[in-house]
Amino acid sequence: MSLNLQNLKNTIGIRAFGLLNIPLLFIVSPSVMKLSAKECEVKIPLNRLTRNHLKSMYFGTLAMGADLAGGLLAMQAIRRSKKKINLIFKDFKADFLMRPESDVHFICKEGDKIREQVEETVRSKKRTNQSLKIYAITPKKSGDEPVAKFVVTLSLKLARGE
Repeated sequence: MSLNLQNLKNTIGIRAFGLLNIPLLFIVSPSVMKLSAKECEVKIPLNRLTRNHLKSMYFGTLAMGADLAGGLLAMQAIRRSKKKINLIFKDFKADFLMRPESDVHFICKEGDKIREQVEETVRSKKRTNQSLKIYAITPKKSGDEPVAKFVVTLSLKLARGE
């Protein structure tokens, strides 16, 4: 899947966000491959900065990719709500199935679930928590077979003054 113009804009946006707010995110050079209301796919290249001593993707880089795939969907849903909502991931579970020995694509297809959570947060004015499923693939090595599966809990709360 190649970068189209919108994906290029999203990639530039996330890298700028990383440079200004989370330098480590900028360093791993993520690319947005797909971002819709329902799904996000982010690629992180396997290179000298992202791999471990066994030449597979480093555990910390895998965590960043999962965080980013779910986080971009949440940020997009929050932006559409026109409300100021704070987001954080409050826990993280990972199952590593194979060594990721090439560029890794992180995929979250929970956009509808996240949109509903944003609506509930606005309606209830209370913190909401929800588990999201994210998976990682290495198309060049293992096709669509997951190399890792993640479950993260997205926690949302209206910002003060909302």
